[in-house]
Amino acid sequence: MAEYGLTVKPSDGMTRIHATCEHQSGLIYMVPAERSWVCSNELLPAHALAGFFRELTALQDPQVRELMRQWGIYYRQLPLEGEPPSKPEAADSR
Repeated sequence: MAEYGLTVKPSDGMTRIHATCEHQSGLIYMVPAERSWVCSNELLPAHALAGFFRELTALQDPQVRELMRQWGIYYRQLPLEGEPPSKPEAADSR
């Protein structure tokens, strides 16, 4: 098993993140898409995951918020290098 249970496997046109522990196992696939064209292939997984979670939390959907809380997953958008920090969104609070 990989350290921390996460293995990033880049390949041509796709990146897979294998997440595994003794209780769960799964693959997250990231491929070029309409909202990820701006990033290099190497940074596409980070771009796709950060963008996905940013938009998912922006929905302010109580079911999504509750599911994330139950799994202990939280997302907070950070400023890009050189940008001033913005005030935290309501969705960022636990």
